[in-house]
Amino acid sequence: QVELVQSGGGSVQEGGSLRLSCLASAYTISNRYFTWFRQTPGKEREGVAGTYNGGNGDTIYADSVKGRFTISLKSAENTVYLEMNSLKAEDTGMYYCAATRLSAAGSLSAGDKWFRPGTYDFWGQGTQVTVSS
Repeated sequence: QVELVQSGGGSVQEGGSLRLSCLASAYTISNRYFTWFRQTPGKEREGVAGTYNGGNGDTIYADSVKGRFTISLKSAENTVYLEMNSLKAEDTGMYYCAATRLSAAGSLSAGDKWFRPGTYDFWGQGTQVTVSS
């Protein structure tokens, strides 16, 4: 069992930046998939950014955030981060960190698997991000 505790978020004006953190209780954050989702009012939960073993593994981003958001891992701290830059009003929503059980590399090679909420076994409590125009 893995507990995910999120921090960060808040309110910012358009063009500003925020960093979200996801602290995992697991013995390691390696060899499992982590994805940030967001729940936008009036829309279904959508995948924002995902990673498997950070820069030494694989990452994916939703088209809407490419070039603005960066997902990263700091294994020594058991923490996954989402750096959000050039924020837009449409980025407003509740953001969730999600993780799978230990998984083999390449087991989520398809994009629809990465960004399908049902893929994930563990979820953070969510944190609100509000971007004002």
